[in-house]
Amino acid sequence: MEKVPLFEEHYINRSGWLRAAVLGANDGILSTSSLVIGVAAATDMRNPIVLAALAGIVAGAFSMAAGEYVSVSSQSDIETADLKRERRELETMPDAELKELTKIYEGRGLTPELAAQVAYALTTHNALEAHARDELGINEITQAKPFQAALASGASFIAGGLLPLLVAIFAPVKEMVLLEYVSAIIFLAIAGMVAARAGGSSVVKGVLRVCFWGTVAMGASALVGYLFGVQTG
Repeated sequence: MEKVPLFEEHYINRSGWLRAAVLGANDGILSTSSLVIGVAAATDMRNPIVLAALAGIVAGAFSMAAGEYVSVSSQSDIETADLKRERRELETMPDAELKELTKIYEGRGLTPELAAQVAYALTTHNALEAHARDELGINEITQAKPFQAALASGASFIAGGLLPLLVAIFAPVKEMVLLEYVSAIIFLAIAGMVAARAGGSSVVKGVLRVCFWGTVAMGASALVGYLFGVQTG
């Protein structure tokens, strides 16, 4: 007989770090590749191309990590403030809060009697946890984690940016733009496939989406670099 696991593994459990990691990796690949393509379209020297890639990786990684930390911290501050207010309300007007929780369960389809029983049982067990989850939508899985998001975003940006950097170092300068674009599309497709599998979504949709917008971004960068190179040449 097949053993049924007590707890199923759900993809939502990965949402906190996966979103930041996917965003960081894609941005590392795309930003660095676009930067390399833009500079390569304006010059036929390798040194400024590699320097631009290195500078882009360093600046991008710190920018992504800092931005992710600030944004997720803001979400965390909001959650903390809501929990403090909810705790005060539970202390000052517990009956009203119990009725509020009952109405929530009635709205989800329970009969008034069953809703009242559930609300009372959960309030007795852990009133703040019940209101945080069912009234505010805050739970352990979706709760904001600034350090985790910042680390995942910054580290994945560096990992993604190293790939186009290697191309910039070893690829022939004359074919740099084409080779950087092709390799970036391959890297983005792999990253999109990994992210889709990790998140349980459509692989084809994820790959097509990231490759399309990657092509748009790199095309715009190449155009800017070409125009800049023509004007300064």
